[in-house]
Amino acid sequence: MSQSISVWNNSLDQAEKALQKFKNDQSLVKLCAALGDDIVQTFKRDAKILICGNGGSHCDALHFAEEWTGRYRKDRKALPVLALGEASHTTCVSNDFGFEKVFSRQIEAFAKKEDLLITLTTSGNSKNILEALDAAKKIGTATWALLGKDGGKAKAAASHALIVPGETTDRIQELHMLILHIAIEHAERILFPENY
Repeated sequence: MSQSISVWNNSLDQAEKALQKFKNDQSLVKLCAALGDDIVQTFKRDAKILICGNGGSHCDALHFAEEWTGRYRKDRKALPVLALGEASHTTCVSNDFGFEKVFSRQIEAFAKKEDLLITLTTSGNSKNILEALDAAKKIGTATWALLGKDGGKAKAAASHALIVPGETTDRIQELHMLILHIAIEHAERILFPENY
C-alpha cells in the first residue's frame, strides 16, 4: 500500500510543480489571455474555431469542441467549434493520401481566413499537425499551437506558440486541458456576462 501511495504522491507533486511553474510565468499567462481574446474575436466576427490533435490530444480537442456546441457551466447559445479527425474521414484520407494529411484536408475543406485553428501537440513535431498549420497558413487562417518540451517544429510554424512547462506527455496534456477550460471561461465571461 505504501508503494501505491508513493506513486500517487509523486505524480501529484509533479503536476503541482508544473502548474506552479506555469502560474509563475506571467509571460505565459499573458499568452493564454491572448488566446482567450482571439477566441472571443473569432466568435464576434461570426467565424468558427477548428481544433486538432493526436491520441489524448485528439480527445482534448473533442472535449473543447463539445463545451462550445453543448455547454460549459450554464446554458447559452451553441458556438461553432469543430474538432477535426472524424473517424471515416481519418481512415479515408489515411488510406488515400497518408496519415499526415488527415487534418490538412479538413482545413482545406472547412477553414476560412477569418477562422481560428488551435493545434495540440506535446512534441510539436507531429507531421499531420505541421501539415495542418501549413494548410491554414495558405488560407490565411490564424493559428495557435499548444505545445510542450521545446515546442518542436510547430513553434515556428504557428502564428502563436504556447509552450507549457512539462517534459512528459501526461503533464503537458493536463496543462493543455487546463488552458482550454480557462479559455472557455475567459470567452464566456466576455460574451455571456449574464452567466457569471
